[in-house]
Amino acid sequence: MSEPSHFDRGHTDDLMTFLAASPTPYHTVANAAERLEKAGFRQVMETDAWDAGTSAAPGAGSGGTYVLRGGAIIAWYVPEGAAPHTPFRIVGAHTDSPNLRVKPRPDSGTQGWRQVAVEIYGGPLLNSWLDRDLGLAGRLSLRDGSTRLVNVDRPLLRVPQLAIHLDRSVNADGLKLDKQRHMQPIWGLGEDVRDGDLIAFLEDTAGVPSGEVTGWDLMVHSVEPPAYLGRDKELLAGPRMDNLLSVHAGTAALTAVAATGAGLPYIPVLAAFDHEENGSQSDTGADGPLLGGVLERSVFARGGSYEDRARAFAGTICLSSDTGHAVHPNYAERHDPTHHPRIDGGPILKVNVNNRYATDGSGRSVFAAACEKAGVPFQSFVSNNSMPCGTTIGPITAARHGIRTVDIGVAILSMHSARELCGAKDPFLLANALTAFLEG
Repeated sequence: MSEPSHFDRGHTDDLMTFLAASPTPYHTVANAAERLEKAGFRQVMETDAWDAGTSAAPGAGSGGTYVLRGGAIIAWYVPEGAAPHTPFRIVGAHTDSPNLRVKPRPDSGTQGWRQVAVEIYGGPLLNSWLDRDLGLAGRLSLRDGSTRLVNVDRPLLRVPQLAIHLDRSVNADGLKLDKQRHMQPIWGLGEDVRDGDLIAFLEDTAGVPSGEVTGWDLMVHSVEPPAYLGRDKELLAGPRMDNLLSVHAGTAALTAVAATGAGLPYIPVLAAFDHEENGSQSDTGADGPLLGGVLERSVFARGGSYEDRARAFAGTICLSSDTGHAVHPNYAERHDPTHHPRIDGGPILKVNVNNRYATDGSGRSVFAAACEKAGVPFQSFVSNNSMPCGTTIGPITAARHGIRTVDIGVAILSMHSARELCGAKDPFLLANALTAFLEG
């Protein structure tokens, strides 16, 4: 076994920068793509021909390539001399997080307040969005068919909580929030609510001519930056760790492996999907055709046949990396009594015999080998039998593509909060384990 990985705070500092710059899935994949470009990867378009005889075909020669679609990115590196049937090693993750998203008619208000109409996305902890300074970001679709990213990263919105004087029982009976009535943020004063005001404001912010925005995908985010926490700064608090922590680690691992490149027995892949938080059923979700289509076209671009594709998929392994639950000091009884993942204890291996996670014994061996190679400790997670178990893109990837899949991640607290908490060392340990896995 190699020497244990010494903690590099620089990796966690970089994660904080990545989190702050990625308020939406669209910003996330743009930032990941920028890092890949700096590492020598090139973007290819799905609408272009990937013919085997074309020198510019993705995967026709060695090197790094990526595809963007909406809030998803697939990136892969073909080592020199890779055969068409060379298997893939995939790090899977997702780019979306539970939040508040702007409705088609966003301008609303009452009682002299101007508000923004929002819809609840995924399963957020609603109370975590109350009395918090909120920005607004996303993707604007323009009249000419192009898109423009926008990010108002300053206090713009607020979801105000009702004062305790008007809800005297809140501390004794708990906070009860109606998703429709109580979660609409305010953004100003005025009796005259006019359709188009919010979009006009965003057009001006993004430098888009008035009236050019014909569609939008907009969401609310906390503008409080990530920060170290604790006496010795051993904790990290920040937004969207579920699951940008894994996207960041996967991007770092792929670029690290590509930098060495020579002699890789597998083709390393990063697959970061959108819409995991609401079931993954979209053209950019794990239950869609994106990953399978890209991998197949890569095989065929290297002169492969359907037989080569089948051989490659049969030897492929995916690590589905997503956050999991660290043992909570105030609610330890909610966890399995013999499985208490701890902060900064290394990545977790997720197991559920009812296939809410895809891990089996052989998958455990693959992950254990990667951690041993990297000198990284790991922990096991299993749900308390009396508590329902969540799920990930792991079982979806395994079932849709016939790919052996292992569910892993980093243990955190406050999952699905507007601001989550992890150990400062764990992101670095995860990246090291993923690097060792991609190296084979």
